[in-house]
This record gives sequence, C-alpha cells and structure tokens, in this order.
Amino acid sequence: MRTNVVVDDDLMKSALKVTGLKTKKDAIEEALKLLVQVRGRKEIKGFRGKLKWSGSLDEMRLDK
Repeated sequence: MRTNVVVDDDLMKSALKVTGLKTKKDAIEEALKLLVQVRGRKEIKGFRGKLKWSGSLDEMRLDK
C-alpha cells in the first residue's frame, strides 16, 4: 500500500540508528510489525483465567 506520512526527522534518524535498518520504509514496516505484536499480546492477556487446559506438565517436560 502506498501512502505518504510526515515523521519527525529526529525520531526517524534515531530509529534507523538503533535498528541498523537502511531505509525509512524498512523502519516504518518494522515499527508496524512491533505494534501488531504488542497489541496482539494485550488481547491474549485478556484470556487469562478464562481458558481450560488439560494435560501433564511432567509428561510435556519429558517429551523429546
């Protein structure tokens, strides 16, 4: 998808520096992937205590 965005120059420079990415496009894509991961984890946390699980941890730990 093509789009135009205005991004703070200092923020973009910092992002490129700390990530080692070469292009602004790469930095924006990486940021969007991270955003999706973080928000996805928040949704998963909402299931805490609401799901039933059956199994044996001892058996799972011995499984190779």
